[in-house]
Formats: sequence, structure tokens, C-alpha cells
Amino acid sequence: MAEGGEGEELLRPPLPAGAPGPKRLCSRTCPAGGTGAVHPRPGVAGAGAGPGAGASGAPPALAGCCPAAAAGTAGATGTTAASVGPGGGGAGGGAGSLLQPESLLDAAAKRVAGSWAFERVEGRFQRIPEPVQRRIVYWSFPRSERQICMYSSFQPGRAAAASPASAAAGGPSAAAAAPAPAGEESPAAGPPPPAVPAAAPAAPQGEGLPFRRGIRLLETGAVDNVLQVGFHLSGTVTEPATATEPEMTYKVAISFDRCKITSVTCGCGNKDIFYCAHVVALSLYRIRKPDQVKLRLPISETLFQMNRDQLQKFVQYLITAHHTEVLPTAQKLADEILSSNSEINQVHGAPDPTAGASIDDENCWHLDEEQVREQVKLFLSQGGYYGSGKQLNSMFAKVREMLRMRDSNGARMLTLITEQFMADPRLSLWRQQGTGITEKCRQLWDELGALWVCVVLNPHCKLEEKSCWLRQLRKWGEMDVCPLEDGNYGNELPNITNALTQSSGHSQDSLARPRRTVFTRAIEGCDLHWQDSHLQRIISSDFYVSPSYQREGESLLFNSQGQPLWLEHVPTACARVDALRSHGYPREALRLTVAIINTLRLQQQRQLEIYKHQKKELLQRGATTITNLEGWVGHPLNPIGCLFLTLTEACRLEEENCLEISDAGDSKPPVYQHVPIATGSQDNGESYLSLALEVALMGMGQQRVMPEGLYAQDKVCRNEEQIIARLQDLELDPVLVQTLRKQCILLLEGGPFSGLGEVIHRESVPMHTFAKYLFSALLPHDADLAYKLALRAMRLPVLETTAPSGDVTHPHHLVSVVPSRYPRWFTLGHLESQQCELASTMLTAAKGDMLRLRTVLEAIQKNIHSSSLIFKLAQDAFKIATPADSNSDTTLLNVALELGLQVMRMTLSTLNWRRREMVRWLVTCATEVGVRALVSILQSWYSLFTPTEATSIVAATVMSHNTILRLSLDYPQREELASCARTLALQCAMKDPQNCALSALTLCEKDHIAFETAYQIVIDAASTGMTYTQLFTIARYMEHRGYPLRAFKLASLAMTHLNLAYNQDTHPAINDVLWACALSHSLGKNELAAIIPLVVKSVHCATVLSDILRRCTMTAPGLAGIPGRRNSGKLMSTDKAPLRQLLDATISAYINTTHSRLTHISPRHYGEFIEFLSKARETFLLAQDGHIQFAQFIDNLKQIYKGKKKLMLLVRERFG
Repeated sequence: MAEGGEGEELLRPPLPAGAPGPKRLCSRTCPAGGTGAVHPRPGVAGAGAGPGAGASGAPPALAGCCPAAAAGTAGATGTTAASVGPGGGGAGGGAGSLLQPESLLDAAAKRVAGSWAFERVEGRFQRIPEPVQRRIVYWSFPRSERQICMYSSFQPGRAAAASPASAAAGGPSAAAAAPAPAGEESPAAGPPPPAVPAAAPAAPQGEGLPFRRGIRLLETGAVDNVLQVGFHLSGTVTEPATATEPEMTYKVAISFDRCKITSVTCGCGNKDIFYCAHVVALSLYRIRKPDQVKLRLPISETLFQMNRDQLQKFVQYLITAHHTEVLPTAQKLADEILSSNSEINQVHGAPDPTAGASIDDENCWHLDEEQVREQVKLFLSQGGYYGSGKQLNSMFAKVREMLRMRDSNGARMLTLITEQFMADPRLSLWRQQGTGITEKCRQLWDELGALWVCVVLNPHCKLEEKSCWLRQLRKWGEMDVCPLEDGNYGNELPNITNALTQSSGHSQDSLARPRRTVFTRAIEGCDLHWQDSHLQRIISSDFYVSPSYQREGESLLFNSQGQPLWLEHVPTACARVDALRSHGYPREALRLTVAIINTLRLQQQRQLEIYKHQKKELLQRGATTITNLEGWVGHPLNPIGCLFLTLTEACRLEEENCLEISDAGDSKPPVYQHVPIATGSQDNGESYLSLALEVALMGMGQQRVMPEGLYAQDKVCRNEEQIIARLQDLELDPVLVQTLRKQCILLLEGGPFSGLGEVIHRESVPMHTFAKYLFSALLPHDADLAYKLALRAMRLPVLETTAPSGDVTHPHHLVSVVPSRYPRWFTLGHLESQQCELASTMLTAAKGDMLRLRTVLEAIQKNIHSSSLIFKLAQDAFKIATPADSNSDTTLLNVALELGLQVMRMTLSTLNWRRREMVRWLVTCATEVGVRALVSILQSWYSLFTPTEATSIVAATVMSHNTILRLSLDYPQREELASCARTLALQCAMKDPQNCALSALTLCEKDHIAFETAYQIVIDAASTGMTYTQLFTIARYMEHRGYPLRAFKLASLAMTHLNLAYNQDTHPAINDVLWACALSHSLGKNELAAIIPLVVKSVHCATVLSDILRRCTMTAPGLAGIPGRRNSGKLMSTDKAPLRQLLDATISAYINTTHSRLTHISPRHYGEFIEFLSKARETFLLAQDGHIQFAQFIDNLKQIYKGKKKLMLLVRERFG
């Protein structure tokens, strides 16, 4: 894969590179021959430091190679690489080095070192002078700290581009974010970026990152014994002692080739995807202090200069120094060399780990593939917990950073990640269970698919690379477990390569593509190319305009101002933009973005013209069709987010230290400035920032049908919120406000292309969230337009009946449920809540403005169909209208009250668990409004409340002492309220006496006539609709209020409704029965005589009857002392009426209960039964012949139940 290069044209294919070949060997054939380059061998630390290793790092002046360059060699040799960028030398050498031009030798050596393998150099020339070799070796080490940073930390520096498909809001600058690879200038990036300071201060929040730790180690002098032998760098790095760890020194070895680190080894045993701090420290030492690094030619060159004795001495000393490690290997090699038939003697030359790479070797940065696999596997196994989702997103960001640096490891790392994603065991589990992928995991898959689209659209990838990717993508896509693009609904999106304009019709074939996976768009992207001449001209120049004489067909390529257009399926065109910016071509991406926006403008203008001719017909019909085949918001390729990021990155002000990284991420909002559009047409004052705002508004305002499936619908909402979050980072100056107003007017006037047009499709995606942003942004500048737009956006046609959605004169008949349709709107609850938020925002803004409040209220009543949401709006309005530190706002209070009344009417006949809360709140709101509001709700209670609510909550609260104090009512007002409350109480008692009678009596206590009326209502209802519980409750209330005779009457009526069976000795009505009998007894003998027949008829439980009998015989009747009655003061006899009747009933109940219990008695209840007979005997003995009756009773039991021998034995023992 091409890594970019100086002077390279964007679309020109790179030089072909062969497949990696066998390890290159090094041999010398003549004394004058060039040094052979060999394949570097990883893991060789500190090798090649033998005696006679050559001169120091500063090469002598050139003698026979380039006389003109010789004079500048000394200065160039000492050039410090601390600030070496694509431009070359820095500020290191002598005092006058800044004024000295770069030597021709260094310029040529830098270019060769970055582009050619050393084997190619020595193959091209018969003899390479040693000074030239030294400069090539010198410049072959990476020169950019940016790439060291990229390979030593998950978090990208400020240089890394934000993903348009990611959830992050905002992104870094493209201008500083797209440098060419080390030592090379990007044709897109213009001048090289500013150099990194030699001693960049560490960011406190980034202290834990390897790059920061490496800088700290370097600055504290922890790097030592640095030696460069050819293309191999070695040294030691000392970690200072800590409280828990002693000081440790690690050996570090780095192999490099063509300005890329190709392998690293460190004694710390680092197990991570990226370089450890020790490798960073050694690398930065070589970049910042190259003049302090001992430089030697490859070891094979040094060995060639030795004679036989020196070679023997060298080998023996080397073995002696490392005899425990190398002696077995040395003896084995010696045996093989001495054997004429050995394999080692069949090959010409010998390997040299310091001599650079072979021509056939792949030239890429070192990436530990095994660690990438392990890390991804670990993060996936954690299922989104422990921050694993964030870590995987960081890996995706790293892939994008590599792509932007045009590093071939970007695609390589993405392949490794994808392999682990496809091997995730949860995929098959989800498939077997028929459940959907979790949302967090689904978002990761979306980003994965978007990254592959970027990779395959790389303008510089070779055909063989694209073919390889296509095979791999198809292989993954054909697997059963491969996730679908839109969950279970992936069959209705067009082909990415269908380059038709948005207004064109699509054939049925393009709508019926089977099984679209997350890789389908990338597979389709492989069919796209960059060879279109119009496209090349667009992205190659800022000054490409229409020719004076246009050929046939060229009129479609430019607008009326002569600016180029790009007529392609919008998401596809935006995918090209994303590919350009992702691969380090920000200027080209900007040019294509401007062409796309000009195309969208033209389409918007033409659609507006078409709509004007059809407006009358559409308004009459009140409906429209969706002209956009697929929505741009929530689209898998996120076209609007991509265009917005591309434009805003060009306008973002960067901080000075572009390599600053932090663990916590950048919390500060981005700062933007206006950057004029570079164009060949007339300057109209537009900037990239105003274009960013315009395209975001255009995309967000697009009318689009709600997609099918939960995930797709949820994605629409999330993407909309992400774009709005980015929009909120823009500080609206006059230029942006003008853009905002212009686009809002276009959206309001728009026809079928606009979601804010006068008529929209019934299943169009609502604009509430978008309109809320527009309202808040426009309000300070154009309030009328803000309200007009927000009120238009309040509609939610999917909840309306078949009434025409375009009829703006007659309110629609609304229903509160979605009509039966497939698929459903899974996010309807969220959409309704956003509609509520929009309404709440307007209510807040309209505080104090009666006309606007009335308009907003009408829109709420017409368009919001959920009672709970209207109640929330009412509460919000009430809270805003009644601030704690100032007076209430009457107009907004009235709106809150009206909304509350609407909620009452909506929920009156439906079940709602918050109903009581709603009723109480309405009374509170009406109290705050004033006495007239309270009178109004009392008088119209039947349309707002149930009778129970009206009496127990509304009237009771209105008549409470707190309400009277709160309103500071005078006597006439209190009387008016009381009269209304009494009228309400009587009406409710008539309508629902069972539940409202007691409340009515309570409310009417202070008015005799009303109280008597309420009492009569109770009496009239007692015989029909009221239960004994309700009557007993009212009877007790009457006794409490001092009406014992009325209480007795109600208790008697209650007894007629009661039926207490023989075994209901724990019935809740027993206390009421005992109370009624006690009341009757206290009133006198007549009342007791009247109630006992009712008791005998209603109560069949022996224990209850015996209890009543016992209480009646303990005291004399008539103790209540009713005026006008005489009280004899004598106890009543059980032998006379009325107690005789009660005694007989009690005895009869005991007999019946005994037989009933014996029918199904078990041995464990024998003891309890004997006790029951004992109580029965006590009751029998109250009669004159009770002992005889009881004896006969026992005899009968013995005869009838003689089969129950054990029980009868117990009966005989106790009763004889």
C-alpha cells in the first residue's frame, strides 16, 4: 500500500511493490564494492560493537563523491533532529546552522532513505562512498515524533481525526491533522506542519501514557549507551526506583528501515499493542539528539574491512564475552561452515541484522499482531463492561489515525480487529436465540463497517490490495453470523454505487437487494473508482470552473455560477469525502464537499420550484410522498456528520502543542474561526464554517420516512442528537445567523424535500429535536421565525387519523394510539417526549406574552396526544410561572391551568395510575390562579372529575383551612366557595351515593338544609345501592356527630344487607354488628327489640351471637339517656323478649355449628372442639332448662357420632 510521497499526484498509482521474498543475504565481491543490505533480524540488542567498528557519527568531509556538497557536510552532520519534519534540518548543529542551506547530499540522502530499500541503492550503483552510506543510514531513522506518539498510545494526539461515524461530538483540525509520512510532504497538506518542540512539556493529565512517560525518561537522563549500527539502534533505559520497585535498567533494541520502525525489543517484557515507554525514550533520543548517537555502518561493512587475524580475534572475543549464550550456536555454525555439503555453504553471502531490509520486504511500522488479537478478544469478552467499549472505540480511532498518516498498518490492524469480531462467540449465540445484538455492540459493528468503506475507497490503494480486501469482505459477509446492516430489516436500502441524483426514480431491483450485512457497503465500495475526469478536476484544484464553451452534457456538471457539481448518490459521495479526509487529503475532501453542497443547493432550489407549481394541489390533498429514498440522518455512512466534520475541521483553532494527549479526553469545547472558501468563482463571503452549518441544517431538515426496525429508528434519534451537539459548539455570529435564517426560511417554504414543509408524509420522521435547536438558536435574532418554525414542527402525523395532514385550518380528530402498521414505531415514546420538550421550550420563552402563549397552547392541544406528557408540560409551566424569588406570572399560570384541565378531561374515562396526583396538582394550580378558578372547577366538576375525586379530593381541599389562608378570602368569597362545594357534594352524592355520601355529609355539616338533604339521599340509597360497610361507616359518623337515632336507623338498614355464616367468626363486620347492638342497647329496650330480629336473621355465627347475648345481659338498657324517655335501670332477663329470641337463636346456632364441624373434623381438632362445646354449655345454661337441653344434646352426639370413638371418649370425660 502506498504511504504517500513528496510531489506525488493524488490519483497517480504508486510504484509497484513485489510480494515479500526470502531473507536477503549480504556478500562482498570486490574491495571497491558497495555495502550489501540485509534483512533486519528482530531482537538483536547491542550487537556490532566490536573493535574497529569505524568512525564516530559525524562523517568526514566528502572527498570523491560530491565536492559541492562536501562543504556543507559538517554542518548537516550536526543537524539536530529534534524538530525534523518533512522539511529536513532543524536547530541543532552550530551557531550558524539555521542560516546554512541544506546540502545536496543530505537532500538526496533524505529522499533515498525514505523511499528506497538499501538493497535497491546498492543494486543501482557499483560503488557507494562511505559518506553517502552514512547519510542514508543517518536519515533512515523516523524523523517525526508524531508517529512515535501514534504507536505508543491508544489515545491519538490532537492530530488524529475524529470519525464521522463515531459518537464523539466534534473533531480535530484537518490542517494539522494530516501530515505526510515521516520525511515526506503531502501533496494535500501543503507546507509541513510546525516542528514539535525539542522538550515538549508533559501534560499533567497524560502522565500515565507511554509517550508521556518516555518523554519524562528522556528528559531525566534515563537513556544511555545509545549506539546505531546501520539500521539497528540500541541503548539502555533506566527506570528510577519507586516506593515499591527498585531501580531497573532495560536493554532496548530497535530496527528501522525507510523512516519506519520495523521491530522493537525491550527487556521490560511489555505485552501491549503499542510501544513501551522505554522504546519511546530511545526513539525520541535518536530524533532529538542525533549528534549524540554513535553512528556505525552496518556490521557486515566493518567485518569486510578486517583481515583474517582481526576476524578471528573478533569472533573469539565475542564468544568469550557471551560464551554462556552463544557458545552452542557458535559451535553449530562452525561445524556447518566446515562441512562442504551443509546448507549454509550452498548460499552465497551471510545475513546482517544491521544492513536494512530487502527490496521484497514489506515496508511498514512494527505492529504486534498477536497483541492486537488478544486485546480485541479480551475487550469483546467483557461485553461492553469495564470500559471495553471505550477501548474498542479507541482502537478504531487508532485505525483512523493510521489511515490519515497513510500508514499501511491501518488496514492491517482493521483486518485483525475484524477477524476477532467475526470470531466473537456471542454472534452464534444471538443467532440461535433469535435475539438482537446489544446496542453497544451494534454501534461497534457500525463503526467497523464504516471503517472498511474508508479503507476500500483509499485513492491510492492498488488493485491487488482492493481485490484481496474484496475477497475477505465477501468471505466475512457470507458467514451466517455476520450482523445485518439494519438488524432484521436490511433489504430496502439502495446500492452504494447507484450514482443517481436524489430526485431520480430507482428501479425495483435496487430496492430488493437480499441480506445486506455490515460489510455490504464496503463490498459495493470496491466497485467505485477515482478515474472520473470531472471528479479528478474537482479535487485537484480550487479554481476549477466551467469552461467558456461547454460541450454537450457539461451543463449538468456546473451550476449557474460556474462552480462544479458532483451528481452522485449523496451518501456515496460523502463516503468519498470521508475516505479522502481519512487518508490524509483534507484539502481534496474540502473541495469535494463544496461540490456536493453546491449540488444539494441546486437540488433544493429545483425541488422548491417544482413544489411551487404543485403547491395548490398538495395543500388540497393534504399529503405528500417522500422524495428522498433514504434518510441522511441515521444512515450507516453518516453523510451529514461527515460533511460537517470535514468543514469544521478546516476552521478549528488548534492549541499550540498538537501532540498533547490526555487520559480523560478533551473536555473543552472546540473553537472555530471563519476560513474563506478557496474558489475560482466570485467571492460571496462564504466560509467553510457557514457551509458546515448550512449542510447540517439541510440534512437535518430533509423529509425522510421512518426506517423499519428498533435499531434503525434508535440510530436516527442518536445521530440527530450527535449532529445537534456539534451544532451547539458553534458560536453564532452574524454570518452564521444569516445562514441559519436563510436555510430555515427555505425549509419552511419547502415542499416534499423538507420535513418542515407545509405538507409532509404521514410516516415522516418528526422534526421536534431539530426544531428545538433551531428555536433556541433563532429566538434572540428572529423571534417570529423561531416561533413559526417551532409551531410547524409540533405536528406528529403518525398519531393522527386519516384526516389530511396538510389541512392547516381545521383541527384534526386525534387518537392516542398508532394505527395498525408494520413495522411499528419503536421509538414513539422518545419522539413524543421530544415533542413535549419542544413545547416546554416555547412555553418558557413565551412567558409573559399572552398572544404567543395562546398560540403555543393551541399547538399543544392540537398535536400532543399523551395525557402524561401534557401533564408534564402543565407542571413545567406552573413551575416557571411561580418562581420562588418573584411574583407569579398570571398568563403562564392560566396556560398551566388549561393544560391541567385538558389532562383531566383526557383521563376522566381511562385508567391512569397518576390520576390522584393529577387531580391534587390541578387543585393546587387553580388555587394559585385564584378563587374564580376554584369556583370554575367546582361548578364544572362533572366534566373533569369522578364523583369520588370531586368530593374526597377537590371539594375537601378547597374547603380546607390552608386554602382559605393561602387565598386570604373574605367572608362572601368563603361563603361562595362553600356553597359551590356543598352543591358539588350533593350532586356527587346523588350520582354515586355509595362512595360520596359520607363526604357529602361532611361537607354539608355547617348547612342544616344541605345536611338534611345529604342524609335523605343516604336513606333513599340505603335500600338499593349501598353496602352494609358503607352504611355502618355513615352510621358511626352520625353517632360521632350526635345523631344516635339516625345512627341506629342506618345501622338497622346495614343489618338487612349483612349475612354472617356459622364459620365466619373473624368476619370484619363483627365489630360493626357488636357496635350496632351496643348502640341499640344504650338507646333502650324498644331499639334493642327492634334490632335483635335483624341480628337473628343476619348472623348465624354462634360465638358472635353468644357475645351479643352476654353484653346485653351485663347492663341495663337505655343508658344513653335520650331526652323524654324513662329508664327502668333493670337488667333484662333471657327468659323474656327480646333476649329470649336471641338466646334461642344462639343455642340453635351452637347446635348447627356442632353438627357442621363434626362432619369433617380431624383428630388434631378434637381439643379445640371440646373447648367449643364448653362455651356452648355456658350459653345453654342461660336458659331455665338449659342443663337438660345440653344433656340431651350431648346424648344425641354420642348416638349419632358413635363411630368417632376417640372423640366421644373425650366428650364423656368432659361432659359425662
